[in-house]
Amino acid sequence: MKVVVDEEKCVAAGQCVAAAMDVFDQRDEDGIVVLLDENPPAEKADEVRNAAAVCPALAIRIEE
Repeated sequence: MKVVVDEEKCVAAGQCVAAAMDVFDQRDEDGIVVLLDENPPAEKADEVRNAAAVCPALAIRIEE
């Protein structure tokens, strides 16, 4: 699994961080998503898929 984020689309809602805090964070200055792990371990796959699903801006893409 590879995770790709589009910072330009991000609206700083923070849903990704709530869903997968080990994989996503937010910049302090504007709340834009920060990808902590572009290749998360298999045990985080469900959390990452959920984060992509709940992102209101569809700024997270998963490549299998």
